[in-house]
Amino acid sequence: GRRPVLEVPEVDVPEVDVPEVDVHELEIALIQGAVLIDVREAEEFEGVRVPCARLIPLAEVAERRGEIPNGSRVYVICAKGGRSRVAAGLLREDGTDAVNVLGGTTAWFEAGKTVDSGDPV
Repeated sequence: GRRPVLEVPEVDVPEVDVPEVDVHELEIALIQGAVLIDVREAEEFEGVRVPCARLIPLAEVAERRGEIPNGSRVYVICAKGGRSRVAAGLLREDGTDAVNVLGGTTAWFEAGKTVDSGDPV
């Protein structure tokens, strides 16, 4: 038979459950054409970044929502994983399949993966 549906009370949960991947999983996703949003500030982005990352600082995520593709998985990165987790949570509340990158750009760099720097063209 069918199992009864459990009634779950509406609770205001500030902590959205955000899926996370490590930098190795991110690298594979990027090879497959995934979108990566970097939510750090412009100065940080110019210093060092994952190639093909798109800069949308955390403070601008809500207003620039239209620039973030909906319908496919989006990866979100920052320096260490804190800001990107917040941004991914915001996007998930909005219906986007957003995933946080654990360890952020720091972990990517420390893993010896390719980085870009300088003013993005």
